[in-house]
Amino acid sequence: QVQLVESGGGLVQTGGSLRLSCAASGRTPGNSAMGWFRQAPGKEREFVAAIAWLSGDTNYADSVLGRFTISRDMAKNTVYLQMNSLKPEDTAIYTCAAAPSRIILRLGRGDYWGQGTQVTVSA
Repeated sequence: QVQLVESGGGLVQTGGSLRLSCAASGRTPGNSAMGWFRQAPGKEREFVAAIAWLSGDTNYADSVLGRFTISRDMAKNTVYLQMNSLKPEDTAIYTCAAAPSRIILRLGRGDYWGQGTQVTVSA
């Protein structure tokens, strides 16, 4: 079992930055991947970014490429999502997930999910 707990959401103005954290406890991520998803009101959940735990290789959705950066701290079992140049359309509940690979995360699936953290970007 892996427990995922997100933090770092909040309210920010357009153009601002936020850093989300996702701390994993229980079984360590090991040879797997972790990623971030988001869901805006009235919309389906969408993939944001993923990182391979051992290699550090990353994937991003086109909508956040160049603005968001996913990283991990292996000593802390924590994944981060640095979000810069935020736009109102980034407003959503952001949730982290763990899966055996980045490909599985890109397909929108995960074995473990956090509870989510709200990010609101004001115009």
